[in-house]
Amino acid sequence: MTVNIPGVIVMVVFYLLVLGTGIWASFKSKRKQRRSGATGMEMVLLGNRSINLVVGVFTMTATLVGGGFIVATVEMMYTPSMGLTWTAVLVMACSSSFIIGGLVFAKPMRERNCVTILDPFMAKYGKVVTAGLSLVSFCLDVILVPITLIGLGGTMSVVLDLTFTVCVWISAAVIIIYTLLGGLYSVAYTDVIQLVLIVIGLSICVPFVIMSPHTLDISQTLMNNTLNAPWIGQPELKKIWIMTDDFLFFALGSQGYQCFHQRILSSSSPTTAKLACFAAGLVSLVFGIPTILLGAAAASTDWNQTTYGSPSPYERGEAALVLPITLQHLTPPFISVIGTACVAAAVMSSADSALLSASSVFTSNIYKNILRPQASDREIQWVIRVSVLAVGVVGTSLTHMENSILTFLFLGGEVAYIIVFPQLVCVLFFSISNGYGAIMGFLVGIVSRLLSGDPSLGLEPIIHFPGCTLEDGVYVQYAPVKTISMLSTIAAILLFSYLASVLFNKGVLPEKWDVFKVKAQHSPVPLSPVGGATPEENQKEEVKRNMEYYSDS
Repeated sequence: MTVNIPGVIVMVVFYLLVLGTGIWASFKSKRKQRRSGATGMEMVLLGNRSINLVVGVFTMTATLVGGGFIVATVEMMYTPSMGLTWTAVLVMACSSSFIIGGLVFAKPMRERNCVTILDPFMAKYGKVVTAGLSLVSFCLDVILVPITLIGLGGTMSVVLDLTFTVCVWISAAVIIIYTLLGGLYSVAYTDVIQLVLIVIGLSICVPFVIMSPHTLDISQTLMNNTLNAPWIGQPELKKIWIMTDDFLFFALGSQGYQCFHQRILSSSSPTTAKLACFAAGLVSLVFGIPTILLGAAAASTDWNQTTYGSPSPYERGEAALVLPITLQHLTPPFISVIGTACVAAAVMSSADSALLSASSVFTSNIYKNILRPQASDREIQWVIRVSVLAVGVVGTSLTHMENSILTFLFLGGEVAYIIVFPQLVCVLFFSISNGYGAIMGFLVGIVSRLLSGDPSLGLEPIIHFPGCTLEDGVYVQYAPVKTISMLSTIAAILLFSYLASVLFNKGVLPEKWDVFKVKAQHSPVPLSPVGGATPEENQKEEVKRNMEYYSDS
């Protein structure tokens, strides 16, 4: 195979553009820090909470609409058993996740001036529970790094004829460098460039693919068996609860990731955060249209008439690579390179988010709050740099475990949905919740999900929900098992929190056994009168004092 030299040159220019934007943003960040007097941690992790609406919409959209989104939607559209039916679920869920975030989480999270998603847990539950949830959140973000890079490596290796390893490590190096230099500012402003390039790239590629002489009219292949199965998929009434389960899994599970909330917390105001979420929800729908068209075209192509030949990518087991294969064989060479740059931009916009997010959780919630509360701002900045580099190297190294990583991705997504999301809902909106309920909710959620079975892990269900049937020797649950487990977690958190509160506050159990200070939660440290202070200022003072109280406990 001969290396695609023109394609490599275009990709080098693209990488230099992104890197240059990141370096420029890092200088902008340093100037703002000098003028505002912000701490280094606030500046690097949250951009001094000064991200405006326009940049906020771009960087908010980039957290979910990345390389994984583009590659996955095209693959789902092309796969006969999924098609438009399941792709629509993914796209609508992605859009809904932004809307839900704006309606439910943006205001309370931004008004608390948190640094990460874990801060409310630290304020209410203390170090022990927060340490466990911090490790979970950290691992979820680390897993996202290799997942996004795998999609890029597969695309670039097909179109540019470079090895998978070279493509992945060069891309990772660029991401690590500009994230190291400018933190959130570099990530946010490169997201603007990357999303603009995605729009341009997809707009150019889609017409060439659809008008290819080897591609049939997609309106005729929607529901008709022609060269391939209909690209509408296989909608079945008996799978309605599975589809509902997957919709809620994607829409609500996204709320359990730090990278999503980092954009909310970096916004210049709660109103800006909400508007950015709503706008990102609409933009993500727009991004779903060209990927759906690309997948429909791939499913309507006579591959025997192309340079790819017969059998089709699906029959060869290469459905996961259908996007780069489509770009390479249905478009002119230069257009396929533009499409590859588009995928690269999407991947980088997601990978840098995961990279900075994992570093934020480690630095703020594990190192500063638990390991070294007395660490100076300069020390914290060095910890951020080291963690960015370490997460980047470890995440990139994991790309060679492609099959295992994909399993970890689905497991991580379920952990975010079944464990982190319910915990976040309870700590923000239910005053009765406490550390005892949080631990029991974690256990109940995990156990209920494992007892429901999972064919991908070879686990047969112990609990057979209505509709569970044996198909080809494997039990299939047609009930929304992930959502049932998530609701079980919420119920367990609230029930056991209430029981613990009653037992300790009524003296049934001695106070010396109250390791999570349930009595202290319901008797907060009293505020000293502050002349002329507003209720908001008093509330902030109360939160600050209670955080100090729990961090010492």
